[in-house]
Amino acid sequence: MSIFESTKQRFFGQILLSMKLPSLIPAIAADLARGDCAVVQLVSTSEAMLDRALADLSPEERAWLDIELSPREFLVDYLTAAFPVRQMRTYTDDSGTVRSEPMIDEAGQPVLCREAMAMRDQLLEQLCALPVVGSALDHIIGHFGTEAVAEVTGRSRRIIVDAEGRQRIERRSARTNLAETDSFMRGEKRILIFSDAGGTGRSYHASLDALNQRRRIHYLLEPGWRADAAIQGLGRTHRTHQASPPLFRPVSTDCRGERRFISTIARRLDSLGALTRGQRQTGGQGLFDPRDNLESDFARESLDQWFRLLFQGKLQSVRFDQFQSLTGLNLAGEGGGLTETLPTIQRWLNRILALRIDLQNAIFDEYLGLIEARVEKAREAGTLDLGVETIAADRISILDRTVIRRDPVSGAETEILRIETEERYRPLTLERAHWLLADPEARGLINPRSGKAAICRPTFSLTDEEGRTVRRYELVRPTRTERHRQDLFAETHWTDVDRASFDEAWQAECDAMAAQTRTQIIYLVTGLLLPVWGKLPDDHVQVWRLTSDDGQSLLGRLIPAPLVERIASAFGIAAHVAIDLGARVEHVRTSGEIMPIGSLRLKRALVAGDQRLELLDWKSDALPHLKAAGCFTEIIQHRTRLFVPPSRAVEILGEIAG
Repeated sequence: MSIFESTKQRFFGQILLSMKLPSLIPAIAADLARGDCAVVQLVSTSEAMLDRALADLSPEERAWLDIELSPREFLVDYLTAAFPVRQMRTYTDDSGTVRSEPMIDEAGQPVLCREAMAMRDQLLEQLCALPVVGSALDHIIGHFGTEAVAEVTGRSRRIIVDAEGRQRIERRSARTNLAETDSFMRGEKRILIFSDAGGTGRSYHASLDALNQRRRIHYLLEPGWRADAAIQGLGRTHRTHQASPPLFRPVSTDCRGERRFISTIARRLDSLGALTRGQRQTGGQGLFDPRDNLESDFARESLDQWFRLLFQGKLQSVRFDQFQSLTGLNLAGEGGGLTETLPTIQRWLNRILALRIDLQNAIFDEYLGLIEARVEKAREAGTLDLGVETIAADRISILDRTVIRRDPVSGAETEILRIETEERYRPLTLERAHWLLADPEARGLINPRSGKAAICRPTFSLTDEEGRTVRRYELVRPTRTERHRQDLFAETHWTDVDRASFDEAWQAECDAMAAQTRTQIIYLVTGLLLPVWGKLPDDHVQVWRLTSDDGQSLLGRLIPAPLVERIASAFGIAAHVAIDLGARVEHVRTSGEIMPIGSLRLKRALVAGDQRLELLDWKSDALPHLKAAGCFTEIIQHRTRLFVPPSRAVEILGEIAG
């Protein structure tokens, strides 16, 4: 790694830490006020900077310390030595190519450019006038005090400020970390800061054997470059035999380049969960969304599309030639197209870090929009792999069982279970709604037609196939969340209201929903799944876990009700399931599968960009009867097609099938 790369990474990391501190310190203070404990995980302790600063001090200066720990000295040294100040001249070589070379005087000494030297001096002056970008560790200790903060790091000495405001050196031995850990676990100190050196061989969880059983709020302040070290640190506060699980809070800035570090940890956490119990949340604890993993298939496919859009000139953030010049990546191939060997996601992310923050954010907004579009499509199609999810309900009753296969060797059975679940609505409280409205970009709305309230705030944007950014709003309602395009939101009936009207509508809906329950019938294929996996539907492949009221723990695939008979018949088993017509229509609308409706078949069709419900296998002489029932026709490519209005689909299809 070059000196410039090392300096850039050190300075960039310190800048990110300084951006996090203004929001981190109030958050820690709020945790302490609630009675919780705060655990801060970081990597850098600035001990190397302290050692160099102390080595340059005279005995008199050591007696009156006034040390400023900042990576600024590295950047100043680099600019002083590497800023281009040599005068260059241009010439044309034998092939006609214009080239440049440094100039030298008659004595053989390099000729310096006065204009470049003035620019360098001005830049150094501005840099040295900037506020100190210090250590996050020292900032937190300086704010809360050594009597409230337990430091478990590898540094052997640190600077503290005494009661008179003077700096002094405090020595730390190996036993200091043991004493600090013990004071935290006893509850004498409620803030713990640990680094990689303190993240091995120690436990900071709310152990039932410890005096301090308060909930831990674990802040991942500095992920670092090693994902395995960050993962190990997260496991220090979440272990067995604990009074309460921790609350993990990864701290990040609005600098999109930081996604480079978070992405690696997200990928490793997903892998950790997959290798333990087959449940991704085992490793990640639900910290990260699929869009956070920039090394997934979604991310790689989106990057290929981003390169194509860049080459076609459809991106608004940067031009093709400009991107190549700024990053040093050669994307042009022979024949005027893109090169066949495009950069990997890791190489692309590393080059993005060298760009200005505003350009970084613009590029990442478009790129993450492509990922978000793919993730949403996969989620809607039921092909998004989320690992094992748990069905949580107030009542889970097994109504009946149907064995569809019995293994001839082991005797293990595969069953289809008909299960009834009952769940109380748990609406978002008004207090939580007020917390969301504290965001300056959030606002309270009411729908005059329904009288319902919602919170509107910006959410993840999408990037379409033409490279256009589609801005969206997120509507947070007491029992669900919706997303709408910003350019189409004005066509809805939501309007801004004052806080009193919003509170009244929100609380009224919460009170009405709190007493209601939701009952549904689900079908779970459980038991020995591997031999029958190929005969199960290709979509909605997510695996679910549940525990019934009689204590049975079940793991299996949820099957849409309209497909139960088909799956059972594939194994030669008759499963008589009374399927509601509305469930069949909804299954066709969401999955796109063709379902029988009496003697006809119902399918989802895309016509002029709109999703419609179309009837198949009808006879021409039955057309008047079908139109009288409420269907309508349209001639498309010289063929009459029959459609059902979605708003009256159940009523019309019930009359036709009856």
